[in-house]
Order: sequence, then structure tokens, then C-alpha cells
Amino acid sequence: MSDERSTAKSKLDSKEQKLIILFVFDKMAIPLSEATILDMCTSDNDWLTYMECKQYLAELLDTNLLYRVPKANTLNLTQDGVTCLSLFYMRIPSSIREEIAAYVRENRMRFRKKQEYFCDYSKNADGTYTVLMRIDNSAGALMELKLVVANRQRAMYIYKNWLDKAASVYTLLQENLVE
Repeated sequence: MSDERSTAKSKLDSKEQKLIILFVFDKMAIPLSEATILDMCTSDNDWLTYMECKQYLAELLDTNLLYRVPKANTLNLTQDGVTCLSLFYMRIPSSIREEIAAYVRENRMRFRKKQEYFCDYSKNADGTYTVLMRIDNSAGALMELKLVVANRQRAMYIYKNWLDKAASVYTLLQENLVE
């Protein structure tokens, strides 16, 4: 079956492959970074080759079917993109539509966290580490928090836990500072 799928995928023309990209954006229902869409469509699922996906993203931007979200470094569907997808939706093979829908159902929250929650750390001159944590939304940074910690191990611990803890940290701050 996998040989059938790869043969079917190789027979898709460029229009159908662009529709696959639009369909992924539609199913995810959130803006996506270029890196995220490339990972989803190429290395994670083999729906497109990396070079084709890069090229088609640029073409979809040029034709205003996708747009760059200001200040967020992400892409999203335009109204023209939604309309185009609705008109030509059936050109995407049903097996690929089903595969995309299942993949999105299983992975939407993981990608949402990966896109919206940012964390990094750097060493300071005095040997401590500064950990920068941020929650982004479509308008930019929703919350930004910097912590200075004593050592690299502590910075790495915070870094590794940020994706899972960001929402609860935000909620805790909201509840204690706003209410």
C-alpha cells in the first residue's frame, strides 16, 4: 500500500500539491511557521518533497493564497486561499485528505505549543544563565518572562519543561496579577 501511495503522490501535479499545502493550513486552523509546514509536509509525512514544498510556499505567497502574519514569522491562509481550496478540494485524493486530517487531529496541540511557546537560555558574564520564555499569539508576544538561574543544569531543566508548563504559568500569573 505504501508503494501505491508514493506512486499516487508522484503523479500529483503542482496544482494538487499546492492544494495539499492549503488543505494542511485549513485543517490546522492556526498560522504556521515555514519550518513547521515543511516538517509536516516533507519529513513527517512525505506528502511533498522538501524542494517542491519550499517552491510552492513561495508561489502561494506570491499569488496571495497565503500571507505572512505580521510580527509573528508565520504564514496563514488568505480568504482567496480558502476560496481556492473550497473550489478545488476534490482534486486532492481522498486518501491524502484522510491522512492529513488524521495527522492534524493527532498533532495539532503539539504544533500549536511548538509555535506559540518559545524558550531559550544564554550564559551571562558572571556565570549565571538567563532563561527567556515567551508565549506568542498572532499579534506578537502575549507574555515574556526572563529568569536568571545559577547554573546551566537549572536553565536546561526550565528549557525542557517550558512547552508543558507554559499554559499553567500564564494562567497562574493571570489569576494572581489580574484578578
